[in-house]
Amino acid sequence: MADSALPTAPVPQLAQSVRDRSGVRRRLRYYGEKLGGSLVSLFAVILTSFFLFRIIPGDPVRTMTHGRPVSIEQQEQLRREFGLDKPLAEQFWSYLTGVLRLDFGDSFQFNRPVTDLIGERLWPTVLLVGTSVVISAALGLWLGVRGAWNHGSLSDRVNTGVALTLWSVPSFWLGLILIVIFASGAGWFPTSGMESTAVEGWERIPDVAHHMVLPLVTLVAVVYAQYLMIMRSSLLDEMGSDYIVTARAKGLRDLIVRRRHAVPNALLPTVTLIFVNLGFVVFGAVLVETIFSWPGLGQLFYSGLSVPDLPLVQGLFILFSAAVILMNLLADLLYPILDPRVRP
Repeated sequence: MADSALPTAPVPQLAQSVRDRSGVRRRLRYYGEKLGGSLVSLFAVILTSFFLFRIIPGDPVRTMTHGRPVSIEQQEQLRREFGLDKPLAEQFWSYLTGVLRLDFGDSFQFNRPVTDLIGERLWPTVLLVGTSVVISAALGLWLGVRGAWNHGSLSDRVNTGVALTLWSVPSFWLGLILIVIFASGAGWFPTSGMESTAVEGWERIPDVAHHMVLPLVTLVAVVYAQYLMIMRSSLLDEMGSDYIVTARAKGLRDLIVRRRHAVPNALLPTVTLIFVNLGFVVFGAVLVETIFSWPGLGQLFYSGLSVPDLPLVQGLFILFSAAVILMNLLADLLYPILDPRVRP
């Protein structure tokens, strides 16, 4: 009887199948580790948010009733309404169960749900800080590419010096200087607010843009240097690479070498910075929004800290931190796609 041969897969196909399965497992493990780390960070933020703002000096009830004829009994009644008379463990459990339901409670100052206040203030912050991130990234990357490609030139030294100088200036100080010169002095721009009260309809668009000029310039001036310096440093490193030398030896024009070869690779380190700053879009700019009376989340957070309004600052702190954690997670997940060298 002839022996029957068992069907076997070709060795190269079998090896490729094993490598594919191993690669899938590595990618799943990588994504799982990043997701797990983000969840741990978010849980740590939730714990920190509760205890951090309770060590801030100040009594919410005394602050809110300061200068008013309020008796001790009425103050105790307010503490019971706010839940401040309960044991700390009970307060924490109520806070934790509320956070899991996305219910941060009612604000002490405004006597309204914190989620409603966040919803009202979210758009002004996204408009202002989101626009500043886009402009800062575009300006910084453009100047960084030009500076690296013309390394050591007069324009490179001037642009780098100006950027570093503005980067070192406190945002609140720069904002005050702009208000003194261009708002109070020249009268070209309004000193505060987001829009005029008498403007309606389509006229609101240029009116909001007019109000946004000074806070937008303040944010862009102190942020764009980050993109400029990182892009400039990354591109300088890439310019000494072998593939750049080979592309130039082939006779390719500098414009082609820069656009198709150098810049795409040098752009990768800025991805993390862009995503981190996108996370801060929700955080807003507390000092800038406060100085210009911009009705965003940053100003709301500052108002809550002054009491302290515990439900408000806790809810905002969790929102700010969750946005940053989410953007960092997206950067970690996209980076292997953009750069094959770091793929798991």
